[in-house]
Amino acid sequence: MVRPYQLKELLAEQYTDPAGQPAYRIARFRRSVEGQRWQPDSTLTLRLLPDHAVRNENGVDYVKMLFPPAEKKSWDGNVYNNIGEDNYELKNVNKSYITGNTTFERTAMVVQQNDSTLVNQDKRVEIYAAAVGLVYRERIQLQFCSSTPTCVGKAQIDFGTRQYMRFKRSGKE
Repeated sequence: MVRPYQLKELLAEQYTDPAGQPAYRIARFRRSVEGQRWQPDSTLTLRLLPDHAVRNENGVDYVKMLFPPAEKKSWDGNVYNNIGEDNYELKNVNKSYITGNTTFERTAMVVQQNDSTLVNQDKRVEIYAAAVGLVYRERIQLQFCSSTPTCVGKAQIDFGTRQYMRFKRSGKE
């Protein structure tokens, strides 16, 4: 089932965290279709440390980016939480990226996971543009049929999600 929707993130507040580092409160809004009123969805925070960025989503901290970005640099995205190690890797650093009618000249791709087996697929990729932030996210987490020999290896999906997020526009309100 396809359920398209739109998200809008607004920089709601800039402040200094207890460690003296810059931090931002981001208000997220959601709507089902263009032209519909935006409805409050959630609040996120982003902390910028000298060598990495930490984004808090639903009360969980994730290291989303390392500074300066460099090709094939890797890190544990879960270093600030207790979910378990999750190694991220930077690719296509300082490459251009096109989404819709917008070209971003300097981007970096964060590959969080890209595995596929006969029984599941886990692909999580994010692309960040310099001075903009997240411009593309792909999350595919599927469980394939493995209950009978006739369905194994046929890519028959038992359950899961596919989520694609694409940058549409930026501006000031």
